[in-house]
Amino acid sequence: MQAAMEISARYCQKELEAYGSCVASNPSTWQQMCHDLKMKVSKCTSTHPVIQKIRQDCSQEFVKFEQCLRENQDSPTTCTPHVSRFLGCAETVDLSGVATNPAHQSS
Repeated sequence: MQAAMEISARYCQKELEAYGSCVASNPSTWQQMCHDLKMKVSKCTSTHPVIQKIRQDCSQEFVKFEQCLRENQDSPTTCTPHVSRFLGCAETVDLSGVATNPAHQSS
């Protein structure tokens, strides 16, 4: 989860900040009040070309990380090596030719 958040924060920072601010401002009603912002975060993380490229190129590492989390729900730190491998892979993805700030992000 941390690995996905780091990558999402890098490329969907505006959406995550707006959502986080909404949640903080609405402690008892954030599920209803912030739903639209949550959907914007979800859209960004599922459609951003850089994130798509990382998911594609590092899918094996990410699948192993998710599997580790499912198998070790009570001790997620067991999956630290999986996170490291995923982030290591993400850092090596060739992003040349991938739009890092697509027009659809400026909504």
